[in-house]
Amino acid sequence: MNNLKLTDAQKVQYENDGYLIVKNFVTPEEAQLLYNIATGDDVMRGKAFDFNDQTGKSTKLTLWFTPGDDTYGLLTRSEAMVHAVQDLLGEGEVCHFHSKLMQKEPKVGGAWEWHQDYGYWYKNGFLFPDAMISVMLALTEATKLNGCLQVLKGTHKMGRIEHNFAGDQQGADMDFVNQALERFERVYVELEAGDILFFHSNILHMSDANTSDKPRWSMISAYNMSYNIPFREKNLSCITPVTTVSNDSILSAGAKGLSADRDFLQKENEITLNVK
Repeated sequence: MNNLKLTDAQKVQYENDGYLIVKNFVTPEEAQLLYNIATGDDVMRGKAFDFNDQTGKSTKLTLWFTPGDDTYGLLTRSEAMVHAVQDLLGEGEVCHFHSKLMQKEPKVGGAWEWHQDYGYWYKNGFLFPDAMISVMLALTEATKLNGCLQVLKGTHKMGRIEHNFAGDQQGADMDFVNQALERFERVYVELEAGDILFFHSNILHMSDANTSDKPRWSMISAYNMSYNIPFREKNLSCITPVTTVSNDSILSAGAKGLSADRDFLQKENEITLNVK
């Protein structure tokens, strides 16, 4: 794993743009290991469910809260990951809210509407959007053709926008989105496997359907600072400080999938968690 230490310039870029890309955050060997576990783990597949877009195309998603000693838990608890989040969010203790494996398959993987993560998390009772962040690790190549993430650069400074249901998803009020589309730069976040994206909880983002013959798989971990105590969220992972592990733990521990007793999200209980 890249022994990441963010520069002052990178921190300023995140503050100004609302997102930051770091190339080669994990090595090709680690990226392949993570992808192999994702595609071969019976628990991961068994706990997945579909989210449909407005055209009927769907994306599979597996979401869990407390990070364990499996390979994915070691990634989210790694010193490089946690320290980078700390650098971007500032004072307080870093907590892991949840992680999710996004499985956008060739030809059938659906789109995600324009939204803000905090548009959902606000409804979970979190008070401070600046204390929350999402971190997306590309497990496969992400391109325009296979539905890579798109962001509107700088829109995190607009504040929270109201969200309403669109299919199985919740999307931001399109009157505000259309105004933002006229004023802010749209960026297609094209990534190689192993690249990582940090993005602010209030930045507007979306993704198109996967019309290519290649999958787009990614892992997205949401972090929260310990002082940002929600009054509607029952899972305590979001206010439990992360116990970090060394950056070489992913490879040294070997391939280890999620355990069946992990605290997974159940589709019938999904109301306000952001999934993309």
